[in-house]
Amino acid sequence: QVHLVESGGGLVQAGGSLRLSCAASGRTFSNYGMAWFRQAPGKQREWVAGITSGGSTNSADSVKGRFTISRDNAKNTVYLQMNSLKPEDTAVCICAATRSGYYYASGSHYDYWGQGTQVTVSS
Repeated sequence: QVHLVESGGGLVQAGGSLRLSCAASGRTFSNYGMAWFRQAPGKQREWVAGITSGGSTNSADSVKGRFTISRDNAKNTVYLQMNSLKPEDTAVCICAATRSGYYYASGSHYDYWGQGTQVTVSS
């Protein structure tokens, strides 16, 4: 069992930055593929970025060049650095883990989910 806890959300002005963290329990964190999703009010959950157990990354077109996912296996933590934030980035950001070691845009492939952290960007 893996327990995921997100932190780092908050209120920021447009153009600002935030760094989200997702701390994972368990001894096999380094074997997991990790991802960030987000869900805005009234919208479906969408994949934001993913990182494999080997450190390969990718992100959605809507955040490419602004958001960066990374991981620190020694700290059992995955990060999402968010720069140049826009009001449309306002959402609950949720961390997810998959035992496969890869990342997927579809949430159905993930085994564990965090509770989420709120990101609000004011104009």
